[in-house]
Amino acid sequence: MLLDPYLSDSLTRKYSQTDKPHVRMTELAMDPSRLCFVGIATSTHNHTDHLDAETLCPILRQNRSLQLVIPEANRAFVADRLKIDAAKPIGLDDGSSIDISGIRFSGVASAHETVETDERGCSRFLGYVLQFGGWTVYHSGDTVRYGSMAEKLRRFKIDVALLPINGRSPERRVPGNLSGREAAQLAKDICAKLVIPCHFDMFEFNTASPDEFIDHCQRLGQAFKVMRCGERYQS
Repeated sequence: MLLDPYLSDSLTRKYSQTDKPHVRMTELAMDPSRLCFVGIATSTHNHTDHLDAETLCPILRQNRSLQLVIPEANRAFVADRLKIDAAKPIGLDDGSSIDISGIRFSGVASAHETVETDERGCSRFLGYVLQFGGWTVYHSGDTVRYGSMAEKLRRFKIDVALLPINGRSPERRVPGNLSGREAAQLAKDICAKLVIPCHFDMFEFNTASPDEFIDHCQRLGQAFKVMRCGERYQS
């Protein structure tokens, strides 16, 4: 299973001649065409670092039965970007769940930077709670905190939360995310047994030091693990 894989240099090339260059801080962790054993992949929203055709198309070619989990609101956009049948992806919404290959996926609205819905009221930005084999993992995608978020998540009794920490800076001209302090506090408030920070150390213009996150986790007594590109975590 892959959560929002971005395994290309598509954004670096796209923005190379602009005033917002996406200069990489880490090398590519993996050539997506080598991933011939993938059963499920997700996209939490339509931004390219979470829905990358140069990553997902090679994976789809290698894995003909792959099941792609997306926000239902984004179905037409996903189909157009990936050049696939619009009926192929599995759509979720805030509060909905589905079982796929022994994994229960539940959608929880995210706010990037606001909670946005389509004309049917379906969320354009989703996080996913995954329940499998006695584990519960939450991947928020890009998000800031909103009023009912912690309450929605607390009931899942999350073991591992994956939360962004790059924060919000107007000069970046991109929608913002939780800061390190906010991610640590959200993890504590949802009673996550472990929190792993993400959305840092990829692009020079849109990153943050994990120091604030680490400091606030330690102050709160929140268990955490800071990982680097290509590192493996085993529990």
